[in-house]
Amino acid sequence: MSTVSVVTLAKGRPAHLRNVLRGLERQTQPPAEFIVAVMQDAPYDLPEAPFPVRQILVPGRELPLAAARNRGVAAARGSDVVFLDVDCIPAPDLVADYARALVALDGLLMGEVLHLPERATAGDWDYAGLDTLAEKHSDRRGPPAAGIEICQDYRCFWSLNFAIRRATFAATGGFDERYTGYGGEDTDFGKLLDARKIPIAWMKGARAYHQYHPHHMPPVHHLDSVVRNAELFEAKWGYRTMGHWLYAFRVLGLIDDTPDRPIRILRRPDAAELALTGQQGHQPYTNSASVIRAIEARETQQAREAGEAASAGDRAGAPAPPSA
Repeated sequence: MSTVSVVTLAKGRPAHLRNVLRGLERQTQPPAEFIVAVMQDAPYDLPEAPFPVRQILVPGRELPLAAARNRGVAAARGSDVVFLDVDCIPAPDLVADYARALVALDGLLMGEVLHLPERATAGDWDYAGLDTLAEKHSDRRGPPAAGIEICQDYRCFWSLNFAIRRATFAATGGFDERYTGYGGEDTDFGKLLDARKIPIAWMKGARAYHQYHPHHMPPVHHLDSVVRNAELFEAKWGYRTMGHWLYAFRVLGLIDDTPDRPIRILRRPDAAELALTGQQGHQPYTNSASVIRAIEARETQQAREAGEAASAGDRAGAPAPPSA
């Protein structure tokens, strides 16, 4: 039987992390260990667990997500590594599902993800309650009906719940640690796997429940790092990634992303834009597509009103017709 190390990246959100640990304690196949890559100054106060729990400090002024994943794998002792973000509660079969699937496919596997509203993990939650409240993200494709399905587009890689053999990860060289802050490091890793012909696949099972936290989508609160990381990706691969976010930023008037020029940040999001993109407590997730549609509709309406006002002005300034 394979041994599975679970690696979680964490900064803040101690209640979320304790829920991840509670989920791991309820696994049908316990993990060999739980490694927390701590992206803050001090480790967490965590309860005892029936498997080893190790915390590794990964300092960084901005979120060192790429470095934290690499440090987690470097410390891992299992033959397989499961990555869970700090806001992802594993379903009881997650570890067993990944262990079984990684025997069948030497590649990167993405398990199911369902999203929870704010109230879902209040108090002593159970899986039946989570299943009642959880929703699938409308912008993400679902798992196959059964088994494993190869992904033909590396951009579909979503890093909040995935697994890979430790040796395969090591052979890639890991995540590019030049990516700091939010955005781009997972797409870059997906591109690296694609270039090396390492398959990326969805699978049925290995479910995780994404816990609510305030967020913006498109991530206007991470404007600087998205822009910086998009330019890093372009310098490395020849084109920009995170195009849907850059498009939204452009339509909002936050950036100028003219091709073949450095992206310029024009201004910061205002209160109305933060409200438009922000996740509310009753929402299991934020939705970039719906926000972009709202932005486009607003721009169309403003253009229409400007055109009508200009036409009215032209009519008002026109000379009176000659009298009969």
